[in-house]
Amino acid sequence: MNIVLLEPLAVSEEVLNKLSLTLTEAGHNFKHYDSVEKDINVLKERVKDADILIIANNPLKGEVIRAAKNLKYISVAFTGVDHVDKEACMERGIKVSNAAGYSTDSVAELTLGMIIAALRNVLPCDERTRNLGTKDGLVGFELKGKTVGIVGTGAIGLRVAEILKVFNCKLLGYSRTEKQEGKNLGIKYVSLEELLRKSDIVTLHTPLNAETKHLINKERIAMMKKSSILINAARGAVVDSAALAEALNQGIIGAAAIDVFENEPPIEKNHPLLNAKNTIVTPHIAFATKESMVYRAEITFDNVYAYLKGEGKNIVF
Repeated sequence: MNIVLLEPLAVSEEVLNKLSLTLTEAGHNFKHYDSVEKDINVLKERVKDADILIIANNPLKGEVIRAAKNLKYISVAFTGVDHVDKEACMERGIKVSNAAGYSTDSVAELTLGMIIAALRNVLPCDERTRNLGTKDGLVGFELKGKTVGIVGTGAIGLRVAEILKVFNCKLLGYSRTEKQEGKNLGIKYVSLEELLRKSDIVTLHTPLNAETKHLINKERIAMMKKSSILINAARGAVVDSAALAEALNQGIIGAAAIDVFENEPPIEKNHPLLNAKNTIVTPHIAFATKESMVYRAEITFDNVYAYLKGEGKNIVF
């Protein structure tokens, strides 16, 4: 089979060669590209003979999928797959798998870092110090004892809860499925509205779909405490960015830390959240650590090997 890695996986050539060796030894053709291509016509050319595609988090449009006449399977080196045209895959009977679980620790750890950075005014303190200033007006808050609302208690949400438990936080949860594991960690499952009203910190760990798009909108932001902090390391469109920016500028909530936007970085300078008060913004980095990138690549190739054996692994549709 012709197997094409359409974009880099952020691992060394040594790791990539090791993971792909069994493919080539079995007589499959493996080709990989070292750069992200945006041109649709170039992408069509790259995929035209592919039986299997491996991608990361860059959009794979239906036009490109339909140009791959032999395509049977896509292994996505990412947890979310909303950047893959599902309709085109369903139309052609193409199976798609993801790399769920590779970034559980990395996302949870950045979430904790963002919470503490927001509570302790780390960025304003840095700026103040560099400009011969003092702590006046920048004394922050402790995480200990705060009520944290976790929206989405999948693997990442549960890992966040596990970490926050060490800080003696009170944990509220809102999720499609109430998990016993979450309850064992001390999560009290409540409605989204109750979670927003009672939480000092709200952290989002839900996938993006029709139900969760703009889940956090103007009306729901207005339910939050004036001092509350919103963390989004999930998907950008889960939050209405314009509504959040307006709420921050008007002091309706205290602060926000945002790792994800509606589009992949670079983000336009006029984006509302880049110009809002009391924000921490990062360029979709939560999932990306040296360790998680290797683990992601391993899962992604394992999915391919399982598919070649006729075993569906991590299939999402």
